Amino acid sequence: MRKIKLMELLEQPFKKPSPLQLIAQELADAHLELLTAETGVEYAQSIVDYNKTRITRLNSRLDMYKNYDAGQKK
Repeated sequence: MRKIKLMELLEQPFKKPSPLQLIAQELADAHLELLTAETGVEYAQSIVDYNKTRITRLNSRLDMYKNYDAGQKK
Protein backbone atom coordinates (compact mmCIF):
# COMPACT_ATOMS: atom_id res chain seq x y z
CA MET A 1 0.00 0.00 0.00
CA ARG A 2 1.35 3.39 -0.98
CA LYS A 3 1.89 6.07 1.65
CA ILE A 4 0.06 9.32 1.04
CA LYS A 5 2.14 12.43 1.52
CA LEU A 6 0.85 15.38 3.51
CA MET A 7 0.94 17.66 0.47
CA GLU A 8 -1.16 15.19 -1.54
CA LEU A 9 -3.75 15.17 1.23
CA LEU A 10 -3.86 18.95 1.30
CA GLU A 11 -4.17 19.21 -2.49
CA GLN A 12 -6.85 16.51 -2.78
CA PRO A 13 -9.94 18.68 -2.06
CA PHE A 14 -8.85 21.21 -4.70
CA LYS A 15 -8.23 18.74 -7.52
CA LYS A 16 -10.69 18.82 -10.38
CA PRO A 17 -12.58 15.50 -10.53
CA SER A 18 -12.09 13.35 -13.62
CA PRO A 19 -14.95 12.81 -16.05
CA LEU A 20 -15.32 9.23 -14.75
CA GLN A 21 -15.61 10.49 -11.19
CA LEU A 22 -18.24 13.02 -12.23
CA ILE A 23 -20.21 10.39 -14.13
CA ALA A 24 -20.02 7.98 -11.20
CA GLN A 25 -21.25 10.67 -8.79
CA GLU A 26 -24.08 11.71 -11.10
CA LEU A 27 -25.09 8.07 -11.56
CA ALA A 28 -25.12 7.53 -7.79
CA ASP A 29 -27.25 10.67 -7.37
CA ALA A 30 -29.68 9.43 -10.05
CA HIS A 31 -30.04 6.09 -8.25
CA LEU A 32 -30.81 7.86 -4.97
CA GLU A 33 -33.36 10.14 -6.64
CA LEU A 34 -34.99 7.11 -8.29
CA LEU A 35 -35.28 5.35 -4.93
CA THR A 36 -36.85 8.45 -3.41
CA ALA A 37 -39.32 8.77 -6.30
CA GLU A 38 -40.24 5.08 -6.10
CA THR A 39 -40.91 5.46 -2.38
CA GLY A 40 -43.24 8.36 -3.17
CA VAL A 41 -45.05 6.30 -5.80
CA GLU A 42 -45.46 3.37 -3.39
CA TYR A 43 -46.85 5.68 -0.71
CA ALA A 44 -49.25 7.37 -3.13
CA GLN A 45 -50.41 3.98 -4.46
CA SER A 46 -51.08 2.77 -0.93
CA ILE A 47 -53.25 5.86 -0.29
CA VAL A 48 -55.16 5.22 -3.53
CA ASP A 49 -55.69 1.55 -2.62
CA TYR A 50 -56.78 2.48 0.91
CA ASN A 51 -59.37 4.95 -0.35
CA LYS A 52 -60.71 2.55 -3.01
CA THR A 53 -61.19 -0.12 -0.33
CA ARG A 54 -62.78 2.44 1.98
CA ILE A 55 -65.21 3.61 -0.73
CA THR A 56 -66.19 0.01 -1.50
CA ARG A 57 -66.78 -0.70 2.20
CA LEU A 58 -68.80 2.49 2.71
CA ASN A 59 -70.92 1.90 -0.40
CA SER A 60 -71.63 -1.62 0.82
CA ARG A 61 -72.60 -0.33 4.24
CA LEU A 62 -74.78 2.37 2.66
CA ASP A 63 -76.63 -0.26 0.57
CA MET A 64 -77.08 -2.40 3.67
CA TYR A 65 -78.66 0.47 5.60
CA LYS A 66 -80.80 1.54 2.63
CA ASN A 67 -82.17 -2.01 2.37
CA TYR A 68 -82.69 -2.17 6.13
CA ASP A 69 -84.44 1.20 6.16
CA ALA A 70 -86.66 0.23 3.19
CA GLY A 71 -87.69 -2.95 5.03
CA GLN A 72 -88.63 -0.99 8.14
CA LYS A 73 -90.96 1.36 6.23
CA LYS A 74 -93.18 -1.47 4.91
